[in-house]
Amino acid sequence: MPSVSAVPPSTPLSRDSVVAALRTAGCVFAEDEAELILTTARAPAEAATMVERRVAGLPLELVVGWAEFRGLRIAVAPGVFVPRRRTEFLVEQALARAPGATVVVDLCCGSGAVGAALAAALGDVELHAADIDPAAVRCARGNIAAAGGHVHQGDLFEALPAALRGRVDILAANVPYVPSDEIGLLPQEARDHEPLVALDGGADGLDVLRRVAAEAPRWLAPGGCVLVETSRHQAPAAVEAFERHGLTTRPAASEEWYAHVVIGARP
Repeated sequence: MPSVSAVPPSTPLSRDSVVAALRTAGCVFAEDEAELILTTARAPAEAATMVERRVAGLPLELVVGWAEFRGLRIAVAPGVFVPRRRTEFLVEQALARAPGATVVVDLCCGSGAVGAALAAALGDVELHAADIDPAAVRCARGNIAAAGGHVHQGDLFEALPAALRGRVDILAANVPYVPSDEIGLLPQEARDHEPLVALDGGADGLDVLRRVAAEAPRWLAPGGCVLVETSRHQAPAAVEAFERHGLTTRPAASEEWYAHVVIGARP
């Protein structure tokens, strides 16, 4: 069987050849990835390039240019954190807690997936997103444009318009929470292709979370909620950080998604 790169650029790739190339490269879900590449590529040459990039180790989402998140196609770009399916649990918890939300903030927004998903579910909302990384801001602008959202660049709450203080119904903050000395244990795709600022949460992984907990009460509307994703063993300390700043707090977990979310509400 000829290699994918040896096939003439005008010749459509066979599914079997793509599956074989991906499987040889160690892709566990080679069949599914092959189907996605072949249906996304607009021409045989583009499909061949996609396969070569995936075989070289580029994450699938960056190969095809998007990630699925709660039924949405979220555009992703090199250097931007790829949204994880487990983060859909955070969105579900936010919608359950504040189904009538009208002002939504996606903090540490990355691609803007959380904000886009919340806006799609809630309908007519005032949506703001913010990130410190210029690449993330550019990516998020495209993903939340359809919802009429606004994307701001800066360090956490410093990026947000002051007029939002005391008005936010849902504050979703998918903060970095990997302890610094565990970054090297992450999958290679994350270590090599995602920005450190989106992963590294400091010595115990909770540095950014604590900053969010300290500031969130000033920004939440009465009854508004802040939600953060964390790990199982970090959840008790995250709950304590929220409670220390006067938030009514509870953890939530999903065994199906292996997801842990801490929810704090302004009384």
